[in-house]
Amino acid sequence: MTDILEKYIPQASVASAFELIKTHNVHLKIVNERVTRHGDYRKMPNGQHKITVNASLNKYRFLITLVHEIAHLEAFTKYGRLIKPHGLEWKRTFQLLMLPFLRPEVFPNQLLPLLARHFKNPKASSDTDASLALALKQFDPENDKNYIFEIPFGGHFRLYNGKIFKRGKQRVKRFECLEVATGRTYLFNPNAEVEFLSR
Repeated sequence: MTDILEKYIPQASVASAFELIKTHNVHLKIVNERVTRHGDYRKMPNGQHKITVNASLNKYRFLITLVHEIAHLEAFTKYGRLIKPHGLEWKRTFQLLMLPFLRPEVFPNQLLPLLARHFKNPKASSDTDASLALALKQFDPENDKNYIFEIPFGGHFRLYNGKIFKRGKQRVKRFECLEVATGRTYLFNPNAEVEFLSR
Protein backbone atom coordinates (compact mmCIF):
# COMPACT_ATOMS: atom_id res chain seq x y z
CA MET A 1 0.00 0.00 0.00
CA THR A 2 2.81 2.45 0.84
CA ASP A 3 4.30 2.10 -2.65
CA ILE A 4 0.89 3.05 -4.13
CA LEU A 5 0.51 6.02 -1.76
CA GLU A 6 3.98 7.27 -2.78
CA LYS A 7 2.63 7.90 -6.28
CA TYR A 8 -0.20 10.12 -5.05
CA ILE A 9 0.84 12.00 -1.88
CA PRO A 10 3.99 13.78 -0.64
CA GLN A 11 6.75 11.36 0.41
CA ALA A 12 6.93 12.76 3.97
CA SER A 13 3.21 12.04 4.53
CA VAL A 14 3.15 8.40 3.39
CA ALA A 15 3.87 6.70 6.75
CA SER A 16 1.29 8.77 8.67
CA ALA A 17 -1.36 8.41 5.95
CA PHE A 18 -0.79 4.64 5.80
CA GLU A 19 -1.16 4.47 9.59
CA LEU A 20 -4.57 6.22 9.36
CA ILE A 21 -5.71 3.84 6.60
CA LYS A 22 -4.56 0.79 8.61
CA THR A 23 -6.02 2.00 11.94
CA HIS A 24 -9.45 2.60 10.42
CA ASN A 25 -9.38 -0.52 8.24
CA VAL A 26 -10.03 1.57 5.12
CA HIS A 27 -10.46 0.05 1.68
CA LEU A 28 -8.93 2.85 -0.44
CA LYS A 29 -9.92 2.96 -4.08
CA ILE A 30 -8.24 5.42 -6.45
CA VAL A 31 -10.65 6.22 -9.27
CA ASN A 32 -10.83 8.12 -12.54
CA GLU A 33 -11.81 11.77 -12.23
CA ARG A 34 -15.34 12.67 -11.17
CA VAL A 35 -16.12 16.29 -11.92
CA THR A 36 -18.48 16.86 -9.00
CA ARG A 37 -16.28 15.56 -6.17
CA HIS A 38 -12.67 14.85 -5.21
CA GLY A 39 -13.42 11.95 -2.88
CA ASP A 40 -16.10 9.93 -1.14
CA TYR A 41 -16.58 7.86 2.03
CA ARG A 42 -19.07 5.01 2.40
CA LYS A 43 -19.68 2.37 5.03
CA MET A 44 -20.42 -0.80 3.09
CA PRO A 45 -23.20 -3.28 4.05
CA ASN A 46 -20.47 -5.71 5.22
CA GLY A 47 -19.22 -3.06 7.66
CA GLN A 48 -16.09 -2.22 5.67
CA HIS A 49 -15.10 1.44 5.22
CA LYS A 50 -14.59 2.38 1.57
CA ILE A 51 -12.94 5.64 0.54
CA THR A 52 -12.52 6.69 -3.06
CA VAL A 53 -10.21 9.51 -4.19
CA ASN A 54 -9.73 10.89 -7.71
CA ALA A 55 -6.46 9.78 -9.31
CA SER A 56 -6.20 13.11 -11.18
CA LEU A 57 -5.63 15.23 -8.05
CA ASN A 58 -2.21 16.74 -7.42
CA LYS A 59 -0.40 15.20 -4.42
CA TYR A 60 -1.31 17.98 -1.98
CA ARG A 61 -5.00 18.00 -2.88
CA PHE A 62 -5.02 14.17 -2.83
CA LEU A 63 -3.66 14.14 0.74
CA ILE A 64 -6.18 16.77 1.93
CA THR A 65 -9.03 14.80 0.28
CA LEU A 66 -7.90 11.49 1.78
CA VAL A 67 -7.75 12.96 5.31
CA HIS A 68 -11.10 14.76 4.69
CA GLU A 69 -12.76 11.39 3.96
CA ILE A 70 -11.07 9.59 6.88
CA ALA A 71 -12.41 12.43 9.10
CA HIS A 72 -15.95 11.53 7.93
CA LEU A 73 -15.34 7.90 8.88
CA GLU A 74 -13.92 8.81 12.30
CA ALA A 75 -16.62 11.41 13.08
CA PHE A 76 -19.46 9.03 12.16
CA THR A 77 -17.87 6.21 14.17
CA LYS A 78 -17.35 8.42 17.22
CA TYR A 79 -20.51 10.56 17.21
CA GLY A 80 -23.03 8.44 15.27
CA ARG A 81 -24.68 8.66 11.85
CA LEU A 82 -27.03 11.52 12.81
CA ILE A 83 -24.36 14.24 12.83
CA LYS A 84 -24.22 16.71 9.93
CA PRO A 85 -21.73 15.48 7.31
CA HIS A 86 -19.70 18.73 7.53
CA GLY A 87 -20.83 19.85 10.98
CA LEU A 88 -18.85 20.71 14.08
CA GLU A 89 -17.89 17.10 14.92
CA TRP A 90 -16.44 16.54 11.44
CA LYS A 91 -14.61 19.91 11.49
CA ARG A 92 -12.94 19.10 14.82
CA THR A 93 -12.00 15.61 13.65
CA PHE A 94 -10.61 16.93 10.34
CA GLN A 95 -8.55 19.59 12.16
CA LEU A 96 -7.02 17.01 14.52
CA LEU A 97 -6.26 14.49 11.77
CA MET A 98 -4.75 17.15 9.50
CA LEU A 99 -2.55 18.79 12.13
CA PRO A 100 0.40 16.32 11.90
CA PHE A 101 0.58 16.93 8.13
CA LEU A 102 0.77 20.74 8.32
CA ARG A 103 4.54 21.02 8.21
CA PRO A 104 7.15 22.09 5.64
CA GLU A 105 8.31 18.51 4.97
CA VAL A 106 4.84 17.74 3.59
CA PHE A 107 3.50 20.99 2.10
CA PRO A 108 5.41 23.77 0.28
CA ASN A 109 5.98 26.91 2.35
CA GLN A 110 3.62 29.02 0.21
CA LEU A 111 0.71 26.67 1.04
CA LEU A 112 1.26 26.41 4.81
CA PRO A 113 -0.19 29.83 5.86
CA LEU A 114 -3.25 29.26 3.62
CA LEU A 115 -3.76 25.77 5.06
CA ALA A 116 -3.36 27.05 8.62
CA ARG A 117 -6.07 29.66 7.96
CA HIS A 118 -8.34 27.14 6.19
CA PHE A 119 -8.11 24.64 9.05
CA LYS A 120 -9.22 27.15 11.66
CA ASN A 121 -12.70 26.45 10.26
CA PRO A 122 -12.50 23.84 7.47
CA LYS A 123 -15.16 23.96 4.75
CA ALA A 124 -16.99 21.08 3.12
CA SER A 125 -14.58 21.46 0.20
CA SER A 126 -11.21 23.15 -0.12
CA ASP A 127 -12.58 24.45 -3.45
CA THR A 128 -14.87 26.88 -1.60
CA ASP A 129 -11.78 28.53 -0.10
CA ALA A 130 -10.83 30.55 -3.19
CA SER A 131 -7.30 31.54 -2.12
CA LEU A 132 -6.40 27.96 -1.10
CA ALA A 133 -7.93 26.50 -4.27
CA LEU A 134 -5.91 28.93 -6.41
CA ALA A 135 -2.72 28.11 -4.54
CA LEU A 136 -3.32 24.35 -4.90
CA LYS A 137 -4.05 24.75 -8.63
CA GLN A 138 -0.43 25.81 -9.23
CA PHE A 139 0.52 22.17 -8.68
CA ASP A 140 -2.02 20.81 -11.20
CA PRO A 141 -0.94 19.85 -14.72
CA GLU A 142 -1.58 22.60 -17.30
CA ASN A 143 -5.10 22.71 -18.72
CA ASP A 144 -7.13 25.03 -20.96
CA LYS A 145 -9.66 25.98 -18.25
CA ASN A 146 -10.35 29.40 -16.74
CA TYR A 147 -11.79 30.37 -13.41
CA ILE A 148 -15.14 32.15 -13.34
CA PHE A 149 -13.54 35.28 -11.88
CA GLU A 150 -11.24 35.43 -14.94
CA ILE A 151 -14.21 35.47 -17.36
CA PRO A 152 -15.08 39.05 -18.34
CA PHE A 153 -18.52 40.43 -17.42
CA GLY A 154 -20.95 39.33 -20.18
CA GLY A 155 -18.48 36.69 -21.40
CA HIS A 156 -19.71 33.23 -22.39
CA PHE A 157 -18.34 29.99 -21.00
CA ARG A 158 -19.05 26.27 -21.17
CA LEU A 159 -19.29 23.80 -18.29
CA TYR A 160 -17.98 20.21 -18.32
CA ASN A 161 -21.57 19.06 -19.13
CA GLY A 162 -21.77 21.22 -22.29
CA LYS A 163 -24.13 23.87 -20.87
CA ILE A 164 -23.33 27.44 -21.90
CA PHE A 165 -23.57 30.42 -19.55
CA LYS A 166 -23.11 34.17 -19.64
CA ARG A 167 -21.24 35.71 -16.72
CA GLY A 168 -23.18 38.29 -14.75
CA LYS A 169 -22.42 40.45 -11.74
CA GLN A 170 -20.59 39.40 -8.63
CA ARG A 171 -22.57 39.06 -5.43
CA VAL A 172 -20.68 39.04 -2.14
CA LYS A 173 -18.49 36.07 -3.06
CA ARG A 174 -20.20 34.23 -5.91
CA PHE A 175 -21.03 35.19 -9.48
CA GLU A 176 -24.50 35.29 -11.02
CA CYS A 177 -24.44 33.52 -14.38
CA LEU A 178 -27.24 33.10 -16.88
CA GLU A 179 -27.76 29.75 -18.57
CA VAL A 180 -28.13 30.73 -22.23
CA ALA A 181 -30.53 27.91 -23.23
CA THR A 182 -33.03 28.33 -20.35
CA GLY A 183 -32.57 31.92 -19.13
CA ARG A 184 -32.18 30.62 -15.56
CA THR A 185 -29.69 32.26 -13.20
CA TYR A 186 -27.17 30.21 -11.25
CA LEU A 187 -24.55 31.17 -8.66
CA PHE A 188 -20.96 30.07 -9.21
CA ASN A 189 -17.97 30.02 -6.89
CA PRO A 190 -15.24 32.36 -8.20
CA ASN A 191 -12.81 29.48 -8.62
CA ALA A 192 -15.11 27.14 -10.56
CA GLU A 193 -13.17 25.94 -13.62
CA VAL A 194 -14.87 26.53 -16.96
CA GLU A 195 -14.05 26.82 -20.66
CA PHE A 196 -14.06 30.44 -21.85
CA LEU A 197 -15.82 30.83 -25.21
CA SER A 198 -16.15 34.53 -26.10
CA ARG A 199 -17.02 38.00 -24.87
